[in-house]
Amino acid sequence: MDVEDHKSPTSMSNRSSNKKRARNCCFICLALLLLLGLLLLILGLTVFKTKKPVTTVDAVSLDDLDISFDIARLQVHLNVTVKADLSVQNPNRVSFKYDTTSALLQYKGQVIGDAPLLASKIGSRQTHPMNISLTVMADRLLSDSSLYSDVMAGALHLTTYVKLSGVVHLLFKIRVKTSSTCDLFIDVLNRRLLNQTCHYKTKL
Repeated sequence: MDVEDHKSPTSMSNRSSNKKRARNCCFICLALLLLLGLLLLILGLTVFKTKKPVTTVDAVSLDDLDISFDIARLQVHLNVTVKADLSVQNPNRVSFKYDTTSALLQYKGQVIGDAPLLASKIGSRQTHPMNISLTVMADRLLSDSSLYSDVMAGALHLTTYVKLSGVVHLLFKIRVKTSSTCDLFIDVLNRRLLNQTCHYKTKL
């Protein structure tokens, strides 16, 4: 004679209760994950939203400006050091780390001087000062015939260019590029900086 096993009502009730408890725990965990994701999204769009670091040229001056003429060869020998005081402002709530780069001195698009800028880190909401000296490499100008006519006209146009590339770590790594370009107009006769115009650009 076969004997059928019957589950007691208490055992069935316990299993049902355990399943319900496990299901509730899953719903609670899912809700907590959604809330956490929503919180991170809100923080990322507000408090920790990536802001653009800004490079500013505070002052530019000329040192050791010396010009001599080789009339027979229609050449100009130019020696000058451009000193620039820059500041890089990091408005983010996390640090901005930039790579090693160079500040450039240009004449009509040609690089005639440079100065290295070593990699560094700018803290949260801090402004980092930079003092650079750019000396003209005279040999790079000897073959440029337009320099002679510019100097004879009494005005010389040079350009400084600084570009910083780095990362800001928020919820994930974000690449940032900030640059400054300054057009310098030099009064050759009086050996002084006549005017300067600077432009700034930042890209995320």
